Amino acid sequence: MAGRVIRDAGAGQPLLCLHGIGSGGAAFDAVTPLLADRFRVIAWDAPGYASAADPPGPPGMDGYADAAVAVLDGLGLERAHVLGVSWGGVIAARIALRRPDRLAALILADSTRGSGTSPEKAAAMRARGAELVRLGPAAFARRRAARLLSPAASSREVARVAEAMAAAVRMPGYGYAAEAMAGTDHGPLLARIRARTLVLVGEHDAVCPPAESRLIAAAVPGARYAEIPGAGHLSNQERPVEFARAVRDFLVPDALHLPDDNEGALS
Repeated sequence: MAGRVIRDAGAGQPLLCLHGIGSGGAAFDAVTPLLADRFRVIAWDAPGYASAADPPGPPGMDGYADAAVAVLDGLGLERAHVLGVSWGGVIAARIALRRPDRLAALILADSTRGSGTSPEKAAAMRARGAELVRLGPAAFARRRAARLLSPAASSREVARVAEAMAAAVRMPGYGYAAEAMAGTDHGPLLARIRARTLVLVGEHDAVCPPAESRLIAAAVPGARYAEIPGAGHLSNQERPVEFARAVRDFLVPDALHLPDDNEGALS
């Protein structure tokens, strides 16, 4: 059960990018050209999302982690940097716990320990599938999109996020992902991660706020913490230049810096 790789660009160190629960591989389109000179940027559609086939049943977090590792297997890659955004960060953390031999470094962006940290959060996450069925992808995405960006985001930016979400999510894949999140609390396990780790978060992330990322960074041995100024939850889409700079500074500290402008951001 492997997600289909739909984006594979650049050359150099492999960087596997795992999207959030309301996105697809296209979520990394703005960041990819800013990294492709130094990295081979690989972005999947997770099982049950966008172009990827529906899994035969609920994969669970272990299943998603194994599917991501299978992407590396399919490309003949022994190891890769793994970058996960939100739900993708939870999958990335599970890879670090389950298959540490396959990671060169770990980046957890706008992520969380999982939704199993409290019964209330788990119940809210499990309810999302029914909401998607009731509203349909387009209305579901419109209801959620604004909260994924910073308060300064324009209506055009919000509309673009909603359109991308509606194109990526469907049942049963979204429901399976929500169930995996509801059953996960990595809090007690984070101290076991041995990969070199960057915890990255948008300054105005209202979904997985900086306090959550600071908690994760404090729990992972030696982790580095950084914030993306002016960004909301989708910091890789809203502030791609700053996001890519943070990734480059972590993975290749001596790399040339990117320009200070924010060209390529949602607009």
